[in-house]
Amino acid sequence: MATNPNQGGKKLVRSKSGLRMVAANSAFRSPFELEEPPWVPDSECSQCMSCNAKFDFVKRKHHCRRCGKCYCDKCCQHKVALPRLCFLDPVRLCYDCAVITQKENEFYDKQLKVLLHGAAFQLSCPDDMENLSEPCLCKLSADHRFLLFDSAGHAKHSPVELEQVVAIQILTAGEDSQGNIVANGLSIKHKERESGEIRHLQLVISATTDNRKQSLAFVGAVQKGVKFMYEAKESRGL
Repeated sequence: MATNPNQGGKKLVRSKSGLRMVAANSAFRSPFELEEPPWVPDSECSQCMSCNAKFDFVKRKHHCRRCGKCYCDKCCQHKVALPRLCFLDPVRLCYDCAVITQKENEFYDKQLKVLLHGAAFQLSCPDDMENLSEPCLCKLSADHRFLLFDSAGHAKHSPVELEQVVAIQILTAGEDSQGNIVANGLSIKHKERESGEIRHLQLVISATTDNRKQSLAFVGAVQKGVKFMYEAKESRGL
């Protein structure tokens, strides 16, 4: 059972799409990582799959590195960083994939940094008979695979493997003076890999926290990260 957040390493691989820095062991890959798509074979692509322009010696065909479809230069001219496929350099994308990727890159540029930095919460486990609450710093492991809990208390909570999260819900604490719902933490249900048991934990933002803004940003980032994880699992047929 691989539950050590520090396991694994990286290796450089070259595919026809470009250079990628990936996990040496696929079991330790980032849960946000998408599967590299197969390219539509040249033999099956006589025209651009967007504008239908015929390919010839002048109008050459190009493949989008994200969807693998075949386009002319005009329809596949965007060079965009694609961290979800671990490319080292910006790669050629079609228009639709470029738009999606640029939006996703906001997660890598901003929200992922919030997750890695961590935020303060009150941690409790409703399944436990005592259901004690204690302060902790929750953060994402460096390989993106685990939620880690740093607590000064005696009851250390084991890391939660992100790919074993089965349900996540934002906790609320009523409405503010403008009638907006106030987020107050996260409820996370996850499966224990060995036993298959569903466990439940809650991360609540303390009223006395020094940085409520950071904790709220962490809540939103976790929700976005779990969405990315489900997309990635679907791309791998899981």
